[in-house]
Amino acid sequence: MAKKQAQGLGDTVEQITTATGIKAAVEMFSKATGIDCGCEERKAKLNQLFSYNRNINCLTEKDYNALTDLIAPSKDTLTIEEQNVISEIYLNVFNYRLQLSSCGSCWKGKIDELRKVYNEYKLND
Repeated sequence: MAKKQAQGLGDTVEQITTATGIKAAVEMFSKATGIDCGCEERKAKLNQLFSYNRNINCLTEKDYNALTDLIAPSKDTLTIEEQNVISEIYLNVFNYRLQLSSCGSCWKGKIDELRKVYNEYKLND
């Protein structure tokens, strides 16, 4: 099986902890205690803060129109359906699949990234 290329520091940390057995130990502890380790949220945050070079693709007209409603500044929560749409747009633009999560700050960061791309298109209208 081919190793997935790290998208950021979070993926690199996960690869190291997997290779050293730390991840398996943490998962076993988490399963035994029922306490979520927060690994996925931490990985997403580290990837967001310290992402490696990414190619950015153009927005499609469909993605642009969907973002018009989804990135409204007053929007405080996202439904699962909205998360799915944002995740697909993010994959199309940044070539990285987001994990669905209840982590509001994780989504805020990703939406802010999409907003920057969206605003570039808006300026050129």
